Amino acid sequence: MKTTTIDNLKAIKADGNKFAAITAYDFSFASLIEAAEIEVTLVGDSLGNVIQGQDTTLPVTVDEMAYHTAAVKRGIARSLLVTDMPFMSYGTEVQALDSAAILMQAGAQMVKLEGGEWLANTVYSLAERGIPVCGHVGLTPQSVHKLGGYKVQGREDAAAQKMLAEAKVLEEAGADLLVVECVPSSLGKALAQLLDIPVIGIGAGPDTDAQVLVLHDMLGISRKPPKFSKNYLAQASSIQEAISTYGNEVRGGVFPGPEHCF
Repeated sequence: MKTTTIDNLKAIKADGNKFAAITAYDFSFASLIEAAEIEVTLVGDSLGNVIQGQDTTLPVTVDEMAYHTAAVKRGIARSLLVTDMPFMSYGTEVQALDSAAILMQAGAQMVKLEGGEWLANTVYSLAERGIPVCGHVGLTPQSVHKLGGYKVQGREDAAAQKMLAEAKVLEEAGADLLVVECVPSSLGKALAQLLDIPVIGIGAGPDTDAQVLVLHDMLGISRKPPKFSKNYLAQASSIQEAISTYGNEVRGGVFPGPEHCF
């Protein structure tokens, strides 16, 4: 696999192909992801849940994200490294720039922010300063208390139309990628068709440009893996094989299947 760049991912979308993303939090698993030729590695604030044992992602700090980013970076050379900006680390544009600088200096090649139109100016400020941005719409775990729990988003037509409009605003502000989480498959497809930038789905159906899963979910070691995940270790002889199979099934359009969709 060649070194993954934003232009590579856009070309994959333009050609009608798919790519895979997966979370990582340390050097050892990052090395396995690199060997499996997974195009995008995400240092997710999901580390709050699967590494720290927290109930939500909210307690995770910028310094903790930077620590794990640096560890993951040592394990990859070709996969594109994206890091989540944690809860309330981008409440203002100045705060976002400061937080992003810490994460980029730790090894991130892109930062990910949760939210819609309200983030447009922040996305623009980051992009103008050479910091690539991945947006995140749909179920945004940092807003779990406001959303009333981990529920599918965008089921009603008005909510779906609002999400489409906000995603377009993020793209126009300078976002290079978009994650959409826990939405009906039809909305995941509509987002991928609407945007020129690649759309990465997680519980968003088979028609997004890419898929991402939390490492511990797809290895079957999370306490309660979500419906949209699949235990790839169950049929594999090693973690390496499980990760490689995941990547191949995403690129081949095999995953997600109907049982993983809303």
